[in-house]
Formats: sequence, C-alpha cells, structure tokens
Amino acid sequence: MKKRILALLLCCALLFTVAVPFTAQAKGNSTLDLPENVKTAVEKFANYVIDAVNRGLLLVRYPWKPKTDNKVDLSRFTLVLNDEFDGDTLNGRVWNHHDQGPRRGGYWDAGQVELRDGNLVIKTDYKEDGAYGPGYYSACIASDKQLFEQTYGYFECRCKLPAAEGLWSAFWLMNKNVGKDGNPGTNGTEIDIFESPHWYRGKNGRDNSMVTSNLHWGGYSFQTKYRNVTIAKANNPYEEFNTYGLEWNKDEYIFYINGVETGRSKAGGVSQVPEYMMLSVEVDGVASEPVHGWSGNIRNNKDGQLPAEFVVDYVRVYQYTDLMK
Repeated sequence: MKKRILALLLCCALLFTVAVPFTAQAKGNSTLDLPENVKTAVEKFANYVIDAVNRGLLLVRYPWKPKTDNKVDLSRFTLVLNDEFDGDTLNGRVWNHHDQGPRRGGYWDAGQVELRDGNLVIKTDYKEDGAYGPGYYSACIASDKQLFEQTYGYFECRCKLPAAEGLWSAFWLMNKNVGKDGNPGTNGTEIDIFESPHWYRGKNGRDNSMVTSNLHWGGYSFQTKYRNVTIAKANNPYEEFNTYGLEWNKDEYIFYINGVETGRSKAGGVSQVPEYMMLSVEVDGVASEPVHGWSGNIRNNKDGQLPAEFVVDYVRVYQYTDLMK
C-alpha cells in the first residue's frame, strides 16, 4: 500500500514540477510568453495538480503525530522586534500594505486590514462594490521595502486562522531574489512558516486542524524548486490561538507549533541573506476568479461563513544572542 501511495506522490510531483510555474502570476511574472487565455487555462489546471499533490501528502502523513519532544530554547535568543498590534493603526515603521490589486482568485486591499482589541485582523469577504470591482477581497502586510528584515533567528506569531473554504492564511519570510530563475536557496528562499489550506477538509468528520510548512526557491518559472517540510496539527486553530514559529540558522530551518518542533529541513541550501516577514490571506483562483485548489473553492461557503478573519495577537522576532556580540 505504501509503495502505491509513494508512486502516486511521485506522479503528482512530476506533474507539479511542470504545472507550478504557471502559477507565477501569484508570486511574480512567468518567463513564458503565452497567450493570456492559454496561460489562464494552464494555471487553472495547475491549481488542481497542487490540490492532488497536497491530498497525496495528507494520505501519507495523516494523522500527524509529533516525532520529537524538542522545544524551542529561547534562552539562546534576544528579542529584537515585538508587535502586539495595540493601538488603532498599523505600525508603519514595521509593516506596509503589500501588492494592492489582483491576487490569485481575488484582490488584496488595505481596507481589509484593521487593528481591533489588541489584534491584527485581516478580513476576507465578497464585495460587490470593491475598489477593483466585484470579487473576493483580502489583504497582505509585509515588512519589506527596508522596514524590517533579518538573517537567522527565531520568528513567531500567535494567531487564530480564518475558518472558510477556498482561502488560506500564512506567516512567511521572503527575499527579493526568490523570484529570479535559477536563484539558489542560499541566496533567498520563500519560507512558509505555516499555511492553512485545510479548513474544508473537516467535512464528513475528518480532522482539519493541520497546517503545512513549505520551502520554495529557484524562481517561479520552470526552474522553481519546492519542498514540503511538514504537515502538522495545531490545537483547534480556527477557534483558538496557537503559536507558529521558525528557528533559522546557517545550517537548517526548524519549524514549531506552540513551541514544539514539527519538522526541519535544509532543502535548497539554507538562505544566508536577510528576509522580510509577510502575513497574508490568499483566495484560491486565477486572474481574480475563484478556482478550486488545495483550499477548495471560496464559492462553496455556506451563508454566514464569510467574512472570515485571520486574527493575529502578536509577531515576535528574536536573534541568536551570540550573533549580536
């Protein structure tokens, strides 16, 4: 049985390496010069392939159980950034509103971000009279544009995930080099500390408490490289706050949920350059049109499921104390 599953995953992975470059509209510009209708069709197909790969990974790793009791040791670190999201407005010395306009199956719009009761809230909803026309609206904030970036350390956010189909929240690190074809991971890797596409898999009695941690490097065209590090369970993450963390040093990435290690990797060669933080909610789809993907289809939500809120209590960043001397 395991051999059959592994064979299925191998086939899916081969399809994935062909199809994923065409999702470049969501990360950057594809190097392929294709007619827009052809590109859109291939990107929609890629969404189904990505879902198939994710389903295969869930088959192999479900139900997830901790393989270690390792806990993050904060005694080795010094706190260098702490945003508790108090006050009424976003801290402009740390965050900006990232990439306004069309994004995957919807739009990113700064109007979907607010600070409320000591939390950052990114809201996803359908708007008939949105700034970019009718559609599904969400948002992303980032510490790019020389606001805050760091090489190595421990990065953590405490948050509650948006409970709806066809979308996913994420806490991730990026460097501008990641989108360059052939870029080695050592020169910048997209580090997805967590992504939450599994809410709709809770239907029919299945557990949907898993989040996934991933690495991307080498650009977003045919040379793109990808590694799923782990699929791990959080504690009732759509109704309760959990912490999601990354320890990053010159040798490896180590991922944590609630301070307990969930997986580690050095795939692609560990990034050795400064990276900035991003907090986002994505709507599955292509060219601002919702399309089925690894998080389902946002149009399938029942009345009352939207708006969905990604609620972040804090973001904290630490540096290895011995690197600060």
